[in-house]
Amino acid sequence: MKEFELKYGCNPNQKPAKIYMQDGSELPIEILNGKPGYINFLDAFNSWQLVKEIKEALGMPAATSFKHVSPTSAAVGTPLSDKLKKACFVDDIEGLDESPLACAYARARGTDRMSSFGDWIALSDECDLTTAKIIEREVSDGVIAPGYSDEALELLKAKRKGSYNIVKIDPNYVPEEAEKKQVYGITFEQGRNNFKIDKDLLNEVVTANKNIPDSAKRDLIIALITLKYTQSNSVCFAVDGQAIGVGAGQQSRIHCTRLAGSKADNWHLRQCDKVLNLPFLDEVGRPERNNIIDLYITGEEDVTLDGEWQKYFKVQPEPFTDEEKKEYLSKITGVSLGSDAFFPFGDNIDRAARSGVSYIAEPGGSIRDGQVIETCDKYGMAMAFTGMRLFHH
Repeated sequence: MKEFELKYGCNPNQKPAKIYMQDGSELPIEILNGKPGYINFLDAFNSWQLVKEIKEALGMPAATSFKHVSPTSAAVGTPLSDKLKKACFVDDIEGLDESPLACAYARARGTDRMSSFGDWIALSDECDLTTAKIIEREVSDGVIAPGYSDEALELLKAKRKGSYNIVKIDPNYVPEEAEKKQVYGITFEQGRNNFKIDKDLLNEVVTANKNIPDSAKRDLIIALITLKYTQSNSVCFAVDGQAIGVGAGQQSRIHCTRLAGSKADNWHLRQCDKVLNLPFLDEVGRPERNNIIDLYITGEEDVTLDGEWQKYFKVQPEPFTDEEKKEYLSKITGVSLGSDAFFPFGDNIDRAARSGVSYIAEPGGSIRDGQVIETCDKYGMAMAFTGMRLFHH
């Protein structure tokens, strides 16, 4: 296939629209089901690069959940604890522990479920049946992977009344070194960002604490590769083999850190017993449970009050006080934090500390690097300067 006609571009009024190779060669994809749109393909090609690079860097199956050209999370296939399985709504999935790819997607989808609602999925490896079972029951626009087992493909083809978007990509495809795009009729050209992110990028540790264990290096690599395909400015929190909070597209770095930190806090709080044991009625579905859990944690509405909320619970749930949440989060440590550009002030580090950050990777190069390092030292954090900005626009 050399060309694929799209229904429209970003918006319904933007016609005609299509994807094709500028040199007239075959597209490196097969559309196995559905009819993906313009934004679907933007998500597909950005998300595929992300999981491909994580797999190459860490040698582990990887998955990501994308929305509007930024990842909500990315993860590798490390096993899930029983609490995390419940928090991610996958505790009923048989064979999960035997599928690292399914573990990766369960983590990626379960990180920020509100943002992942209607996501685009990318998988680094052939989609197996267990992974497809998770995808099949979630609200999602489509998936891209290098292949699909027969059973997985059959299951996914039946999703959304047979219209679910399934794309197969050639894993050996290598794009041209120069990339172009047009804005207002003007063509921009630049070299592709082929910068390699691996453990060697973390060698310049500039803080008094020089110890970054291998598990934290893994998490920092996941955070940095995630940032490489996140709309800038961006900051990413990661732990246990997954991105747990992505702050994307903010004009100021502190707003990135606050946004990502609040998402990371939410992810941690979802695993506390008080949240896991909310007495939902059996018939309450995952989307409703997820929304109520979010309200319960954030306190935006008091779901413990009598009235409309009672129809979701077997018994009245106990309130989740600010003091309880603060106490729970105060025990969190070992979180890694990546930034796509330097931190201009130490306030970002202060905010990161409140979300359990112990390890940081950022480019360095600010006139206030000394202040940022001093703030890290105050909390005993280890910070590496990567020397490489990761803006993505």
